[in-house]
Amino acid sequence: MQFYAERPIRRTAQLVSDLLALLLVIFAVWLGTTVYDEVLKLRAPGDGLVDAGTGLRGTFDSAADSAGGLPLVGDALAKALHGGSDVGTKLVDSGRWQIEAVENLAWWMAAIIIALPVVTLVATWLPLRWHFTRRASAAARLRSLGDEGMDVLALRALTTLPPHRLASAGEVATGWRERDRDVIGELAERELARHGLVT
Repeated sequence: MQFYAERPIRRTAQLVSDLLALLLVIFAVWLGTTVYDEVLKLRAPGDGLVDAGTGLRGTFDSAADSAGGLPLVGDALAKALHGGSDVGTKLVDSGRWQIEAVENLAWWMAAIIIALPVVTLVATWLPLRWHFTRRASAAARLRSLGDEGMDVLALRALTTLPPHRLASAGEVATGWRERDRDVIGELAERELARHGLVT
């Protein structure tokens, strides 16, 4: 597989683009995890509600158990104190709901921050790199076949000449048909250069 061009300028541009893509992914992951950690700090009030509710529930339950043993008013007092325990349970539930909401927000924000650049790279940079690798690998395989492969490369170059060169294409095509090695070599070199390769 031909992952990089053989021509220095194009190879350097490819290496720089690959490095920038890698740095973008690393930065996105770092930023996503940083945002995740910072947003998770917002769960502190929820943790406080859970702790306060648990403590309140425990206090009222203890008081209710103690009050249950009092003569005459014990059962009524214990029942009233258990009502306070229900308030503690509601505080715990509210705290847990807030914690869950903050954790979901942190996860989604981190996922979006990481996914946006990665999806952009997959949609733009990756197809360009794959396109180059596929075509350059095919051209390199033809080059390795010797004269037959160079002949095919020359034909490909001949069929993709720019419009302003079509006036002189007739004599070039004649040279290719007559298997003129100079013409074939020049055309094959042009086609290889188009894919960042050298003869």
